[in-house]
Amino acid sequence: SFLDKNSRKNLAKTCRRLLEVFRDPLLWSLLNFRSPVELRKDNFLLGPALKYLSICWYSERVKVCNIEDWMKNNLQKDFCNRHENTVSDFLLEVCNRCPNLLSLTLSGCGHVTDDCILLLLKNCPHLKTLKLENCVRITDQTLEAVTLYGGSLQTLHVDFCRNITQTGLERVREKCPLVMLRAERSANMIPDNKPEKTMLEKASRKLVQL
Repeated sequence: SFLDKNSRKNLAKTCRRLLEVFRDPLLWSLLNFRSPVELRKDNFLLGPALKYLSICWYSERVKVCNIEDWMKNNLQKDFCNRHENTVSDFLLEVCNRCPNLLSLTLSGCGHVTDDCILLLLKNCPHLKTLKLENCVRITDQTLEAVTLYGGSLQTLHVDFCRNITQTGLERVREKCPLVMLRAERSANMIPDNKPEKTMLEKASRKLVQL
């Protein structure tokens, strides 16, 4: 259990006994991933024994995913398209196969949406800790889902989620007073509202005048 996922997989190739150990669900109560690419490997098992899941992507490439969709150039869009659904698809598998999940941490997962978190809250009723950091597509809809389906939730972090509003946070505090809520910088960041065409035209004319 002290070995990383690759080491466990390599050991499983050496003999049948260690292969059986590798397939033991009790070995997979905790899973940590450092990038979306790791989610596609076959060096782990996903099942009802999973209780603690962490997907934290701190690469410089995360910045590309965090750019507003309407501002991305073709090269940036192409980069995002390669893994846009990777984390979401994986979390859907978690919804279907890991009903005993207690803790979920997502950091730098710029393509995870409110719908995905909603399904997770519905299908993992024992979830006690939900930590979302720099997940730019998360909005007040996730906060609303917490008030409706987060009956077991004790800790909620929504740090640096720029589309979270103060109104949404206040609603969680009102509806779920026992939840330890943290939202570092979230409600103070600029949201992804696309400027209207008229606003852009006015801004352009102003620049020309200057």
